[in-house]
Amino acid sequence: MKPLVPFVRDVEEGPHPELTAALRSHLPDVDLIEHAEIDPARLSEATVAIVDGPSADQLASLTNLGLVQSTWAGVEAIIPAVPEGVLIARMVDPRLAVTMAEAALAWTLYLHRDMPRYARQQRDRTWLAHPLVHAEDRRVGIAGLGVLGVAAARVLSDHGFAVAGWARSPKAIAGVSCFHGDAGLERLLERSDIVINLLPDTDATVATFDAQAFAWMPHGSSLINLGRGPTIDDDALLAALDSGQLDHAVLDVFDVEPLPIDHRFWVHDSVTVLPHITGPTTVETAAVIAASNVRRFLATGVVPADALVDRSLGY
Repeated sequence: MKPLVPFVRDVEEGPHPELTAALRSHLPDVDLIEHAEIDPARLSEATVAIVDGPSADQLASLTNLGLVQSTWAGVEAIIPAVPEGVLIARMVDPRLAVTMAEAALAWTLYLHRDMPRYARQQRDRTWLAHPLVHAEDRRVGIAGLGVLGVAAARVLSDHGFAVAGWARSPKAIAGVSCFHGDAGLERLLERSDIVINLLPDTDATVATFDAQAFAWMPHGSSLINLGRGPTIDDDALLAALDSGQLDHAVLDVFDVEPLPIDHRFWVHDSVTVLPHITGPTTVETAAVIAASNVRRFLATGVVPADALVDRSLGY
């Protein structure tokens, strides 16, 4: 009999037939079944589950789990739902790294070439050119040098920007100035005209970008948040934008999503709001990677080290 692999997804999210079909095509030797369709008598058979939106109730019913394979890169919502002692593998997809680096470049160019200012001028019917700043004179800082941050740093460096990055522990990336630790974050922010936030949502990163962080940034600098909403103090960001300390913020992620319709970000002239579009899961590649990790765990009991989540760190 084929090993049972439940597909777990919060019922409020609805089904995901495209993903389940892709997973089944790459896992012909397992019985991949949506959790709601599994005979309760079989739930204890499962040692692996694939999760595309955590459900604590569904996961708690799988009493013999050894591994939860997530289809998401972010794991802040998954960790609390997975019982202690069960391994968690996040999605490490090279396609996602390319997509994220592309977005980092696109929104950096948007700010670098003064697009928000020219959009405001168009609304006011103002014909006025501003001096061009060359890429090598534009300092870009990346907070968070994981897989996605490294990919973004390399693409931006290849395009000629003066790139620096920050992580909690020391990193080394060719052509990129790297900082680490609390003092390193201050140094990164002080030297960056555009800051890209790619930090995960953990206890240690909540409100990393607060009033003090914005005060460290050069007057008239800008922020791009492609990481997680709780890493930004919204009130502090609005105050920095209102005062002119920051010129513009491009925000793709928020503390509450969808962004409430009465939030000031929607109507602020110095904010670009995006509906969490930067790094969606690519079904074709995610299915291949998840299937490979599942097969490996079923055969050997291990998964790639770079995919394993450290609960103590939150990523």
